[in-house]
Parts: sequence; structure tokens; C-alpha cells
Amino acid sequence: AIGKASAQITPLYRQWINASRFVVLSTVGPDGTDASPRGDADAVVRVVDARTLWLPDWKGNNRLDSLRNIVRDGRLSLMFMVPGSDTVVRINGKAAVTADPQIVEHFNREGKTPCTVTVIGVREVYFQCAKALMRSRLWHGDDESAGLPTAGQFLQEQAPEFDGSTYDNGYPQYAKERLW
Repeated sequence: AIGKASAQITPLYRQWINASRFVVLSTVGPDGTDASPRGDADAVVRVVDARTLWLPDWKGNNRLDSLRNIVRDGRLSLMFMVPGSDTVVRINGKAAVTADPQIVEHFNREGKTPCTVTVIGVREVYFQCAKALMRSRLWHGDDESAGLPTAGQFLQEQAPEFDGSTYDNGYPQYAKERLW
């Protein structure tokens, strides 16, 4: 299992990463760990070279947990997934956050750019065993969300005066207008 790791992004790993529109970013800092989903309409990261990735920080929940950890510690892990495949590609490395306009501009979408980009130095790349995704049947297309709590219900549980139903009904349009 250890022998499958590469110290750099090989051509086949580059192909996989370029096909991935979704990644889980895991960081560590003095206050603990954080795992954050990141997604994009195209490749979720830009492969700069065999040892460097750029990950744009598009709008999210504004908690800044991952960015705060990267500034304080820098260690991170990425889990790249592609719908339909049970293979997961993982990268471990060290990162820094930049607001360099020349880097940020690479992610221009209809005049909008992320405020920052995470520059990732790759330490190791490898594929993860597929068994967890196979067991979970993650990509089988079954909608199993019926009856589960919604985001609005989670918010209302924390603040009973909050109107969770209005939030849930309006969020799809709200988010669509603010994806970039």
C-alpha cells in the first residue's frame, strides 16, 4: 500500500485530477482539524506542475476554518472524487494562501474571481482503496434524502425564531446567483 504513493503528480494522476470537479480539503491547526467540500463547474484545482496545485477559494459558508488552519499550519490533505468512479485520488502536502492578483486572475469567471487561492505543494499522491465507496453505493443515483432534515431545519433548531422553511425555499435561487 505504501509503494503506490508518488512524490509528484504523474501524467495519469494529472488526468484524474483534471477530471475531478469535487474535492474534500482537510486541514489541521492549533484549534483542531477541518474538512471542507470544494467544488467547481470544471476542474476543482489547477495543476500548475507536477508538484504544485492551485485551489481557488470560491464563496462558501464564510467560516474560514480551512484558510485559518492553512495560515497557521499549512499541512493538508485532498480527496478527489469523480462521479461514477469508486476510485479516490489523495494528495498530502503543504499549502499557503495567496491573494496575488496574477494567480487569482487565472480563475476569472464572468468577471468574478476568488478572494484567495490556496497554493499547494504536493508531498505525495496515491489512489485510495475503492471499498468504502463500493460499500456505500455513493454513485448509484438513488436519492435517499427523503425525510432527512434540511439546512433550514438545522438553522431553526439552533435559533427557533429563524424561518427554516423560507430559507429552504429561497436558497436554491440565492445560491445560484452567488456561486462565483
